[in-house]
Formats: sequence, C-alpha cells, structure tokens
Amino acid sequence: MDDRERGGSELVGGERQFRRFAGCPVCNLHLRTVVQRHGELVAGGVEEVVVFHSPADELREHAADLPFAVVADPGKRLYREFGVESGRGALLNSRVWPVIALAVFRSAIAVARDRERPPSRSQPGGRLGLPADFLIAPDGTVVAEKHGEHAYDQWSVDEILAQARTGATPAGPR
Repeated sequence: MDDRERGGSELVGGERQFRRFAGCPVCNLHLRTVVQRHGELVAGGVEEVVVFHSPADELREHAADLPFAVVADPGKRLYREFGVESGRGALLNSRVWPVIALAVFRSAIAVARDRERPPSRSQPGGRLGLPADFLIAPDGTVVAEKHGEHAYDQWSVDEILAQARTGATPAGPR
C-alpha cells in the first residue's frame, strides 16, 4: 500500500476497481485472478488501483501483499463521486450464489491454514456493496466503466485488457 490509501490520489489514469470491504471472500476470489495476471495488466499499460470502503488499518491486514495500489475510503467519498452503489441485489441475486459458496469455502480454508485473516464481524460501510470498474485515461477521462448488478459482477482481466486495447469511447471526466 502507498500514500493513496489515505485518499491522496485523484485516481487519474489506469483501471480502478471498487470492491466491498477488507477480507470480503467474494472480492478476494476476484482479486486473486487479478494478482495472478498482474504482469499482463502491466504489460498492457494498465495501472491497477483497488478501492475498499474499509479503514486503512483493517485494509493493511488483508491487502498488504497485493502488487498494486490499494485505497482505503471508509467515508465512501470516492464511491459517491464515481456513483458506486450498495443494494440487496449484491447478495440476493441468484447468479452470485455459487460464487459466494465457492468464495466462502476457499476463504474458510485459507483462514484455517493461517493464510488469510477473516473479515471483521462489523463492517461500518456495510456488506451489500456492488462492485464497479473504471478505465481512466491519464487526463482523468473515464473511457469505460461497469457498474455491477451483484457482488461478483465485474470485469475479468481479459475484459480489462480488451477495454485498454480498444481505448473505449470516453464516458466523460470525473
């Protein structure tokens, strides 16, 4: 993690992922694929930044080994600025149930083996966050975005790379 965890970055340039909370099993499942293919993202010119609505201290316990910037936004200022929402559909959408089961199972094993810490029982920002992805040009223009409909509805690494290659039509500055 770097100084951006305290909100110092204006989040200009690269791909931004808004996730739920530190230790979220569903978010961790997705981020593992991003970590595994981080070299491809870097080679594709994509600077990855992940935003969580957890406090920085809690986030450090869960994200210290990630190879990209992680931003703590416990007040959800960036979430509001980018229109990232929460809702019951995050967990109640039947399309996400198999992923939730897999993510919780994988996380329980990792916690039992002391490879991960469990998420905090209390999540001040809530547990019903929806993911969102933004591809941002160096000038701050959002060139592509995806607002998830459920907890595991985000761009895959292949989709991030495709968006970066095509230089999608700008969606406007943020």
